[in-house]
Amino acid sequence: MGPVREGVEVTAIRDTPDGLELESSGALGVREVVLANGAYQRVHRPPGAEGFPAELAVLDLTGYPNEAALPPGRVLVIGSGRSGCQLAEELHEEGREVFLACRRAPWMPRRVAGRDIVWWVIETGFMDAPASSLPDPLARLDANILATGHGGGHDLHLRTLRAMGVTLLGHFDGVQGPEARFSQDLGEIVAWGDQRHAMLMGLIRTTAAERGIALDIEPPTPFDPASPATLDLAGFGAVVLTGGFRPDYRSWLPWTDAFDDLGFPIQQDGASTVVPGLSFVGVHFLRKRKSSLLMGVGEDAAVVAAGISARRGG
Repeated sequence: MGPVREGVEVTAIRDTPDGLELESSGALGVREVVLANGAYQRVHRPPGAEGFPAELAVLDLTGYPNEAALPPGRVLVIGSGRSGCQLAEELHEEGREVFLACRRAPWMPRRVAGRDIVWWVIETGFMDAPASSLPDPLARLDANILATGHGGGHDLHLRTLRAMGVTLLGHFDGVQGPEARFSQDLGEIVAWGDQRHAMLMGLIRTTAAERGIALDIEPPTPFDPASPATLDLAGFGAVVLTGGFRPDYRSWLPWTDAFDDLGFPIQQDGASTVVPGLSFVGVHFLRKRKSSLLMGVGEDAAVVAAGISARRGG
């Protein structure tokens, strides 16, 4: 094994007759490359986001520093995954009038039978679900379970946000003149989250029964799906887009055919099935649901390392 070099900037990767080559203060021939740059590469903006008035501040989540940095006025948050819900709660607590354009996301109580939800999703095997368990490839982009660690951790989902005073909206449908428009699908969004909640609670009940843990689970409260179809943007100070992230490998790698229609690597156990010598770690559902999280990256890294060793006769 050669020396470990830290802090080296790689500006290009390419094929050569002898394998792969890195450009980094000169050419460096390598036998294997592992891309471990994480799952959060390119901010996703929803269709229609370009239609907001020029005088209205429109920020991606990565450009949001804190509530005080926003112009005064109401705030529209587009996207109700974990980050969107946490942001809506923060802005509300800071005294802002908040409107949240929703999308599908699973939800759970922060604690069940005195145990944190993270304990449950690990112990039930939920985080070990393989990529083959997904109903379709798009499911890789589903939001994570809604939760927050704010104030020591508490329940956070669409019902709790509405109860505290956040106005919930359906999917963002774009801007027409001085108005933002929203689908009338809030009831469907909440129903999808409730279905996921029921599935997760089923896993918890099974695990609790196996381990002799007593449960006292409250069913979801009824939900009124009524929501505004339009918002007059007068009086709004900012729009914050929290639609998540997408892969961005094609913008800097030469192998366009090595990625699927969504931009995810075409791979098996982390090794590209298109480009010999190229492997990945930290990708959504690289192998399992936990693959892009700290709890799963180590397991995948060991699998990728073992694969490289086997290919190289080590």
